[in-house]
Amino acid sequence: MAFESLSEKLNAAFKKLRGKGRLKEADITEAMREVRLALLEADVGFKVVKDFINTVTARSIGKDVLESLTPAQMVIKIVNEELCTLMGSENIKIAISPKPPTIIMLIGLQGAGKTTNAAKLAAYMRKNNSKNPLLVACDIYRPAAIEQLKTVGRQLDIPVFDMGTANPVEIAKAGVKHAEKSGNDLVLLDTAGRLHIDDALVDELKKIKATVSPTEILLVIDAMTGQDAVNAAASFNEALGIDGVILTKLDGDARGGAALSVKAVTGKPIKFSGTGEKLDQIEPFHPERMASRILGMGDVLTLIEKAEQAFDEKKAQEMTEKLMKNRFTLSDYYEQLTQVKSMGGLSSIAGMLPGIDAKALQGASFDEDLLKKTEAIILSMTQTERDNPGVLNSSRKKRIAAGSGTAVVDINRLLKQFEAMQIMTKQMTKGKLPAMFKGKGKGLFGM
Repeated sequence: MAFESLSEKLNAAFKKLRGKGRLKEADITEAMREVRLALLEADVGFKVVKDFINTVTARSIGKDVLESLTPAQMVIKIVNEELCTLMGSENIKIAISPKPPTIIMLIGLQGAGKTTNAAKLAAYMRKNNSKNPLLVACDIYRPAAIEQLKTVGRQLDIPVFDMGTANPVEIAKAGVKHAEKSGNDLVLLDTAGRLHIDDALVDELKKIKATVSPTEILLVIDAMTGQDAVNAAASFNEALGIDGVILTKLDGDARGGAALSVKAVTGKPIKFSGTGEKLDQIEPFHPERMASRILGMGDVLTLIEKAEQAFDEKKAQEMTEKLMKNRFTLSDYYEQLTQVKSMGGLSSIAGMLPGIDAKALQGASFDEDLLKKTEAIILSMTQTERDNPGVLNSSRKKRIAAGSGTAVVDINRLLKQFEAMQIMTKQMTKGKLPAMFKGKGKGLFGM
C-alpha cells in the first residue's frame, strides 16, 4: 500500500519524541531531520519537503508546544494538520454544469489508466450523483484503446460513443451532440496519451478543449511514477489548465510522493484516487483521511462508507437481530463472507482501523477457491442443514461432498470456521474484543 514505508519511518520518529517526555528545541530539530529524510525517500519533491519542514518546525518550537504536558502529541497534531494542507485540506467535488451535459475531459500520459478510470468515474457518478453518463472514445492512436473502452463500458452497462479512427476533435464534438440528443447529462472524453508530453499531443488536446469547452479537465497520473507524475502534472497544467487530478494505483507498492507533491506544485486538488483494479475501486480523495492513515491513525470514515456501500441496511438490521438471538445460520455466514470480500482485502480494511497493524495482514485476502467451495457446500445442503449444522452426520456430509464436488474434510473445515464465527459473535454481543483483532495469526473467518 502507498505510504507504508513513509508511515513506518514517521511513526519511528514520533516514538522517539514520545519517549522523551519534555521536549527541547534540539529534540524537534532531530525529529524533523528524520521526517525530512522519510519524505524525500517517499519521492516528495525537495522544495515541497523544505517548505513543509520549515513550517512544521516553526510551529513546533513554539512556547505552547514545548511547555505542553503532551508535547509529542502536539507535534504529531501539527504534522497531521500540515499534511492535510499539503494535500489540499479537503475533498473538492466534480463541478456540475448548470446546463447539461457536464463534460469531463480526461488527459494524461500513456499507461496512467485514463481509459479504465474514465469508466470508473462514470460508474461512480451514476451511482452517487444519479448521472446518466456517456463515454466518448477520442484515443485513436493506442492499439485497442477504443475496444478497451467498449469492453469496460459493457461491463458497467454504460454506453460508448465512437467514430473509429476519425479526427479526435470531431469525435469529441459529435459525442457531445449525441449526448444532448440521447439525454446523457454527463460526458467523459477518453483522450489520447503519449509516453511523454509533445507538441502534437498538446495541440490536439487544446483543440478538443476549444471545441467542446469541457466543464472540467482531469489529469490522470500514476502514483507509482513518483516525481515523474508530478512533473507531468505541472507541464499539463501549464499547457491546458487542469481542474483536478485522479491519482491511480494508490494500492500498489508506491512511495506516495505524487500525492504529497502534486497539489503544492500545480495548485490543483486531487479529486479522486484509484484504489484497485476492479471497476468499482475509485473513491473521492480526502486529504485529512489520507494524512490520518499516513500517521497510523486509521481512516474510520472511509471504512464506514465502504461498509455502507457493501451492506444493505435492512439486511444488516435483520442480521443484528439474528446475532443477538444467536440465530446465525450457514446461509447468513456465506452472505457475510461475500459482503466483507466486496470491501477489499483484509489488509485494506485493517489499514483503516486505528491501532491495527495493517502490515501484519499485508496481502491477506479471501481465497477465491475457498469461497467457491464454501458456496458449493452450503448450496448443496438442505435448508434444515443450513439452519442447524448439528444434524450433519457422516452420511449427510458424504452426500454434500458429492453434490458440491468437494471432500468431507472441506465440510469439516467449514463447520469449524462457522463455529469460530459463532463464538466471535457471542463475544461481540457481550462487548468483548473479537479475536480477529488480537495477535498476528489467522483472524477473520480463518482466512
